[in-house]
Amino acid sequence: MDHRVLGAALARIVAWLHRANRRHPWSHNDRRHRWIARRLPDRRGAALDVGCGQGLLAWRLSHRFARVLAIDVDGRQAAATAARCADRANVTARRAAFDEAEGAFDCITMVAVLHHLDLDDALAHVRRLLSPGGRLLVVGLARPSGSVDLAWDLLSVATNPLIGFILHPRPVLDAPSGDPFPTKEPDVTLRDLRAACARHLPGARFRRRLGFRHTIEWTAPPR
Repeated sequence: MDHRVLGAALARIVAWLHRANRRHPWSHNDRRHRWIARRLPDRRGAALDVGCGQGLLAWRLSHRFARVLAIDVDGRQAAATAARCADRANVTARRAAFDEAEGAFDCITMVAVLHHLDLDDALAHVRRLLSPGGRLLVVGLARPSGSVDLAWDLLSVATNPLIGFILHPRPVLDAPSGDPFPTKEPDVTLRDLRAACARHLPGARFRRRLGFRHTIEWTAPPR
């Protein structure tokens, strides 16, 4: 097939997928909150939600932990979390970078955050902050670096509108453009993540997910 014809066909497919996703939107990140909820540690004194965004996960964690600290480098997101959790006295939301977090936590959550950070610095800080038996639960993005990664991305492209139709069958006719969250295309690959975890979090469990996501789970060992 002529490359120009193929390029035009791919452009039409991408345009259709974009329209379908806008008309039947779903949050790839919010859908993973249930995965997090199923993997919380037994000890639930304090939780740290890094990159809290609009505060939905922090609000959910507040029903499971005695205290929740929700931080975000974007002050507007931290304010949105504070507003959402205004009725939850055990939630503190503030503008802060992850390396500014202090204390001991039984759970640290990161949803679409880790690729914004320096891997070695962030994972070393995770190890310092987690109490023995505490858990790191990550929902992340990574740049594809091989045929397996590419196959998963193609599968996500194909299934993304189908999932949207199922979760949001009524089309949104006036879907807003743009993204309400600060975004960054990932520079790190899963290979980079695995190598960094091997250095700092041995035994961390990885799994690829649909929706261009992966998950990482790690339990802090006894000290």
